[in-house]
Order: sequence, then structure tokens, then C-alpha cells
Amino acid sequence: MLSAVVYLTLGSLLAASIQRRSLKFYVLAIAVLLSLIVGISRVYLGVHYPTDVLAGWIAGLVWALLCWLVARWLQQRHKVETE
Repeated sequence: MLSAVVYLTLGSLLAASIQRRSLKFYVLAIAVLLSLIVGISRVYLGVHYPTDVLAGWIAGLVWALLCWLVARWLQQRHKVETE
């Protein structure tokens, strides 16, 4: 869960500040890939059950989306800089 929270949150917030669409996709793809690799390695090493990893991915995705929504809300209200 922690890897999903960290990588997906950083990826979504970083992508929000990038203008080029292809670079946004690249940043988000790397964040998702890193999260997937960590989760799959946890199952492969026998440290977690697949359902544990799936729940961690979902919780991390929800957290990243909430952070992205809050950042977008603050930007729209001019509480933080957009660039």
C-alpha cells in the first residue's frame, strides 16, 4: 500500500504540473509500473497474499486520487501556484 500511495501520489501531482500530454502519460505510466512491480514482488516472495496486494493498490489509488483532487481544488481557488 505504501508504494502505491507514494508512487501514485507523486506521479499524479507531478503529471498535473506538466504541460506536454506525452510526458504526463510517461510519468503516470512509470508510477503505475513501479507500484505494480512492488506489489507483484511481494506476492512472488510470499510476503503477502494477492488479495492483500490488491487491497493495497486500491487504497493507494484512492489516496492518490484524493491528493490530486485536493491539489486541483486548491489551484482553482488560487491558493497554490499552478506552475
